[in-house]
Amino acid sequence: MLRALRNQPGLAALFGDWIDGADRMDAVIGIRPARTVGSDEDPFEVLGDSGVVDGGEAFGGGCIGYLGYQLSQRLETLPPAPPRAGSLPDHHLAYYDHVLVHDARTGHWACEALPGTDPARVARTVEIVERALAGRAASSPSESGEALPYRCGPVEAAVTGAAHAGAVRRALQRIREGDIFQANICRTLEAPFHGDPLDLFCAGHRALRPRFAAFLRVPGGAVASLSPELYLRRTGNAVLTSPIKGTAPADTDPADLHASAKNRAENVMIVDLMRNDLSRACVPGSVLSPALPRVEPHTGVHHLVADVHGTLRPGLDDAALLRSTFPPGSCTGAPKVRATEIINALETTARGVYTGGIGYASPVAGLAMNVAIRTFEFSGATVRLGVGGGIVADSDPDGEAFETLVKAAPLLDAVGARFGPELSREWREHAESSEVATPACVGGDGAPSRAATSLRDAPVIRSTPDPSLGVFTTMLVREGRPEQLVEHLARLGSSVRACFSHELPGALAEQVRQRAAGLDGPHRLRVTAVLDAGSLCLEMTHAPLNPPGAAPPVAPWVLRPVVVPGGWGRHKWADRRALDTTPGPWSPVCDPLLVDQDGTVLETGRANVFVVRGGVVTTPPVDGRILPGVMRARVLSSLRAAGYEVREQDITLADIAGASEVFVTNALRGARPVGEIHGVGAWAPGSVTVWVQRALADAPWRTGGIAPIDTTR
Repeated sequence: MLRALRNQPGLAALFGDWIDGADRMDAVIGIRPARTVGSDEDPFEVLGDSGVVDGGEAFGGGCIGYLGYQLSQRLETLPPAPPRAGSLPDHHLAYYDHVLVHDARTGHWACEALPGTDPARVARTVEIVERALAGRAASSPSESGEALPYRCGPVEAAVTGAAHAGAVRRALQRIREGDIFQANICRTLEAPFHGDPLDLFCAGHRALRPRFAAFLRVPGGAVASLSPELYLRRTGNAVLTSPIKGTAPADTDPADLHASAKNRAENVMIVDLMRNDLSRACVPGSVLSPALPRVEPHTGVHHLVADVHGTLRPGLDDAALLRSTFPPGSCTGAPKVRATEIINALETTARGVYTGGIGYASPVAGLAMNVAIRTFEFSGATVRLGVGGGIVADSDPDGEAFETLVKAAPLLDAVGARFGPELSREWREHAESSEVATPACVGGDGAPSRAATSLRDAPVIRSTPDPSLGVFTTMLVREGRPEQLVEHLARLGSSVRACFSHELPGALAEQVRQRAAGLDGPHRLRVTAVLDAGSLCLEMTHAPLNPPGAAPPVAPWVLRPVVVPGGWGRHKWADRRALDTTPGPWSPVCDPLLVDQDGTVLETGRANVFVVRGGVVTTPPVDGRILPGVMRARVLSSLRAAGYEVREQDITLADIAGASEVFVTNALRGARPVGEIHGVGAWAPGSVTVWVQRALADAPWRTGGIAPIDTTR
C-alpha cells in the first residue's frame, strides 16, 4: 500500500504498536493532508489543539509528523547548538482529516474520517487508492506499487571513534565534578543516497519489524524511523512512557545485561528523570514505575526497558504534556537542562529529527510519539543516521564509541548499507579485542580478499537484453497440472504491462491448463509474450524436464561469477544471448553467478540465491536488478512461517565466503544446494537447504491445498 501511494502528496505512515488498546490496528497511512503546519507556528500548541472525539477503537485522523530535537531551544534557555548537517525543518506536522487504517486480523484496509470531514475528500482518496492498487493506471514502475532500486554509498562518521571517545571523556569529567549524573553523547553517520527513501524504509521495516516505525515525506527530503522506543502515549488521561537505557550486543546473555551495574545505573537515572518530567503535568502521586526494567531484544541488540505511568492533570492538554517532557529524557541525561547544555558543547553536529519525537495527536486515538532513534534522515543526496549512548560514571570511552557502531550495524544490514573504510577499520580494531562478531555491514580493510580476486578475474557482460524479443515465464508441469500458474501469469502480466502496455488475455490461464493436461511426466512449459506490429502475440512451448532416459540432476550446483552492471533486471527476457555466450562450462548444474560491478551478488542465470550465515537466511532484495522469482517468493513465505529469521538485503561475495550453506531456487528445480562458487568457497548441503527441499516436496499448494502468493504486490 505504501509503495502504491509513494507519489501522493503529504505521504505519512505509522507501522507497529502505535494505537493503545487496538491490537487489530497495525498501520496508519495518510495522504493529501487538509493542512500542513507552518514553520512559524508553535508545534506544541498545534498538537494541544487536537481536542477529544469519541470514536471507539477507530483512529479517525489528526496530526502526524515529527518534533525535532532542536525544539528544546524553545523550551529552555540553552547555548547555541553546533552547526547543522542537514536541511530538514525543526518540525513537520500535517493534519489529516481522514486516513487509511490496516486491520491486522483481516488484512483489510479501511478509510476512516473525523467528524465533519468533506465526504468528497474521502471519496477522492478511496478512488486514488483503488486505482493505485489495481495497477492498470501505472505508467511507470514508480506508480505500480513495486519496490524500486536505491543505493547507499559507504557510511562514514562526522567524527572519528577517537574523537567521540574524547567527548565521552569530557562528559565523564563533568560527572566526576558533580555537574551531572548522566549525559547522552551522540555522533552522526552519513552516506550518499540515490533512490526513493521509501524503499529503504520498506526494506528496514520488513527486516526489523520495530514497534514504532514511521515514514514521512517532508519539505526537502524524508524521514524513515525504525524506532523501538515509546516516548509518550496518552490514552484518555492515562499517560505512559517506556524509556530504553542500557545496551548489549544481541549475541550476549540477556541476564548479563540485567545484572550490569553500569547499564542498570543508566536505566534507573532516566526512569527517575522521566518520573520527574511526567510529574510536571500529572496528578500528584499518580506517577509510578511499578516494575523492574526488563530486557528486550531490538534490532541486533538487547535493551533494558522500563515503564513509567501517570494520570494527566485535569485542564492540561497534550501541549502541556509535551512541553513538560520534551525532548525525551533517555536521549538527554540528568539533570536534564544541564545535560542538554553539555550536549551542545560536546557534540560537533546539531541533532535534527534524531532524539526528538515522531508520532500523532488525534482527537480519537489520543497521543503517541516514539523516541526518534534508529532514524534515517534524508536531504539532498545524503542520508544521515544519529547514534549514541548514555554516559555514566563507569562508562568506558572507547567502549561507548564502539557501542555506536553496534547500534548502527543491524540497521545498516537491514537496509543493505555498509560501513566505509574508516568505520570498518574502527570496528575491526575494537572487535579483535572484544571477540564481537563482524556483521555484514562491515566492509573490507583494503586487502584483496579471495572473493575480490575472483570478481576481478570474472567476465563482464555490458550488453543488455533486446526487449523486442519479448518476455516469458517457464513453469513446471507435473501430473498434467501447471504448478504456481497464478503466480507465473501474474509476473508475466506485470512485465507485459510495463514493457508493452498491454494486458494478458483472460483466457490464457485456461489455455495453459489445457496444454498441460496432455503432458505425461514432468515437463517445462514456456509462455512467451512479444509485441508484433502493435499487437500482443503469445506462444506456448513445452519439453520434458529431463532428457529422455536421463535421471534428473542431483549434484550441487557450481557457480562462476560474472559481472553484469546493473543486473539483468526484473523481467524474464527472452533475449539471453549475452548470458548464454558467456565463457564457461554451463550445464544443468553449472550456472553463471551474476554480480553487479560494486560487488553485490544478484542472482544466477536461472535461479535466485539464498545464503545462510549465523542462522540467518539472506537473499538479495527485489530492487529492480533481479527477477522476482516465483519460487523465491514461495520459499521466503515458507521460511518465515516456520520461524526462520529471513532478510532481504544486499549480499557480497565476501558475505558468501563466510556462509555455512548456499542454495538456489527456481520454479523447475525447486531448491538446490550450491556446492562451489569459483574463487569464493565450497559447501556441503546444509540443514536449511534440506528443510526447504522437504517443505517444497510436501507443500499443499502442489495439490491446490492453499491459495497462491500474489507476487505482483
